[in-house]
Amino acid sequence: MAKRRRDESPERQALREMVNGYLKENPVKNGTDVNALMREMMSVILEGSLDGEMDEELGYSKYDFRNKETDNSRNGYNSKT
Repeated sequence: MAKRRRDESPERQALREMVNGYLKENPVKNGTDVNALMREMMSVILEGSLDGEMDEELGYSKYDFRNKETDNSRNGYNSKT
């Protein structure tokens, strides 16, 4: 385990270790690699945030449709008036 930095939360430390592990397996060689990595990270963050927002709005998670307590649907398919 890496040495914990001063005043660093456990979540941030775990994130730092995860990124360091990724970078050991996939070294960054040039600016194009940095750009690709940043795009992928931003994509993961945005998709996760939007999925969480949808879960909160609908009241059930993406694959837990059996426990939903609403007529609202994730895929947008429902009868129109």
